Amino acid sequence: MKVLCLGGAGKICRESALDLVQFSDFEEIMIGDYDEKVGREVVAWLDDPRVNFKKVDVKDKAAAVKIMKDYDIVMDGTTITLNGLSTACIAEAGCHGINLNGFGEEYPYDPVFKKHGRTHVPGFGMTPGTTDMMAKYAIDRLDTIDTVRISHGAFRPIAFSASITETTSYEYDPKLPGRVVYENGQFVQVPPFARPLDVELPGPYGTHPQYIIPHSETKTVAAYLEEQGKQARLIEVRGTWPPQNMQLVRALYDWGILRNDKIKIAGVEIGIMDAVSAYLMQYPVGQETTLYGYALHIDVTGMKEGKKLRYLLTHTHPASDGSVAGWEKLRAYTRCVGIPMAIATALIAKGKVKRTGVVVPEFAFDPEEVFRELEKRQIFIHINVTNEDNH
Repeated sequence: MKVLCLGGAGKICRESALDLVQFSDFEEIMIGDYDEKVGREVVAWLDDPRVNFKKVDVKDKAAAVKIMKDYDIVMDGTTITLNGLSTACIAEAGCHGINLNGFGEEYPYDPVFKKHGRTHVPGFGMTPGTTDMMAKYAIDRLDTIDTVRISHGAFRPIAFSASITETTSYEYDPKLPGRVVYENGQFVQVPPFARPLDVELPGPYGTHPQYIIPHSETKTVAAYLEEQGKQARLIEVRGTWPPQNMQLVRALYDWGILRNDKIKIAGVEIGIMDAVSAYLMQYPVGQETTLYGYALHIDVTGMKEGKKLRYLLTHTHPASDGSVAGWEKLRAYTRCVGIPMAIATALIAKGKVKRTGVVVPEFAFDPEEVFRELEKRQIFIHINVTNEDNH
């Protein structure tokens, strides 16, 4: 089997590629990226005879499709704004596919993937992805569901890459229609910074206020529940970044800067948020933070054999302080995001996903199989079940 790691020069996707080198049996692992210089540096870093580089530009669809046709699966680490283009290429090439983001650009290509008998999983990193597995694990063990609350803390610099800068602006875009909760049988749109809730994350991350974010789990969990003949009263997905990041994003929102209105500087027109993003990308303040890593917190309540139970699932990983090789500083974050995509890529390649088309994580994978693979990489899922009738 052959895999094309699209966007493989990026800081997250290169970690996915490393995981494939270390754990998979792919015969060829191709780094595909627009940036040839950095892509070849990644090839040298991976230092494996199965790894090589090809320049791929998804904006040149015909050329990208021609390259992809040589591969069984494309592991797509490109940015949110490129996912529509990248998915169109993958579908036309007749490959299996998977990406990190899952913000919905993939769904129009469902018929094409089905025509080719191929699978595309939209959104499989930490969140969405691992969070979907954690929620599914709890849902499968309850007769009825009351609430599903998915929360996470992503502890990374606000602008360590262009894709991360883009994600920050995207998730708090005041005009974004996809920021919804599921409540009493319907999806309800909410504004940025809606429904604050203090969430206690595993150490060393602590308790932080979290807000509703436009991640796909709200809709994919609802779809999974519907197929299982269950319906939750409430599904909410929240997130947070380091406190200084949240302070900045809140100010940008309050001052209207996230709207990215056009301004003129020395006669040159530029979006005001584009200017802020460029500054953050070019100066240390946007490239550094004090605590690195990822923390997931999944809280599901429901009934089992007449008892009201609460499933609380969290996750931990090696510390970012340099005490564990390979998990230093930013890599504690990038590995957490990149490794799950690699695991899912290998599972698709092994034929573990039986459905074709665009298949959301809940319908694609067995949570316990994913958890076992994560544990091999020192990423641990912790499960606590309490009887709420006793509280």
